[in-house]
Amino acid sequence: MKFATFQMDGRTAVGLVEPENGGIWPLESILGEPVDGMVDLIRRYDGLKERIRPTGRAIDLASVRIGAPIPRPARNVMCVGKNYHDHAHEFARSGFDSSAKGKADAVPEVPIIFTKVPESVIADGEAIRHPGEISDSIDYEAEVTVIIGKGGRGITREQAYGHVWGYTIINDVTARDVQGRHKQWFLGKSFDTFCPMGPWIVTADEIDPASLAVRCWVNDELRQDANTRDLIFDIPTLIETISAGITLMPGDVIATGTPAGVGIGFDPPKYLKRGDRVTIEVEGIGRLANTLE
Repeated sequence: MKFATFQMDGRTAVGLVEPENGGIWPLESILGEPVDGMVDLIRRYDGLKERIRPTGRAIDLASVRIGAPIPRPARNVMCVGKNYHDHAHEFARSGFDSSAKGKADAVPEVPIIFTKVPESVIADGEAIRHPGEISDSIDYEAEVTVIIGKGGRGITREQAYGHVWGYTIINDVTARDVQGRHKQWFLGKSFDTFCPMGPWIVTADEIDPASLAVRCWVNDELRQDANTRDLIFDIPTLIETISAGITLMPGDVIATGTPAGVGIGFDPPKYLKRGDRVTIEVEGIGRLANTLE
């Protein structure tokens, strides 16, 4: 199933989405009881899922405003650096990689984890705001993203998928010059509007995350074209690594890394310009599109 956070008539609600039919059903109407946001649904899902079925007339998707599925995560969005082989090499060549001393260690031996602040999250269709004088090197990164359903600490690889509720898409927008200047990734990736997310969450039983096509276009140019089979560290490894010392919570967000083809990987770099539209498509999930303004 696919679930979205949406606004209609001045209210925010969570709905069951069938994008192929262009419809959305408010969960409150299906269940006959309130659902207090996406994280509330995630926490209660096991007890509710047998009752969640399309009933009655759907609301036209075109008549509502789809928000980010988790509009403001309770904690920072967790992200993974250099998690596709080709991207690890292109980033090492760029001169902006403070995590590698040279080509020999371009591919990390353990997952590189950083975070983006919750306030950077925006929805499909919302504008990415150019930060003006702070940066003139704005880049894009298409990423399959995990939504945690069952919390826990010390989760093993074998247990990991049992803790995943679903998947969505994130564009890990990055100010490359800020990233390079500060020799770390948090500041240049946490600017306001630098985390487009959505358009909805697909529950874990719907797709195989180990084999998903990931594509990204800037305007009409295909820039990224890969598959999650190419991940250096798969999703169970990421969950095991993060949860070894950090208790994961329902609704936590983990972006799994981006493939080759980001702007910094070209010679000369192809950074985003005002008016550029970035469209990310992930097989089985959908499309996330945002314009830099």
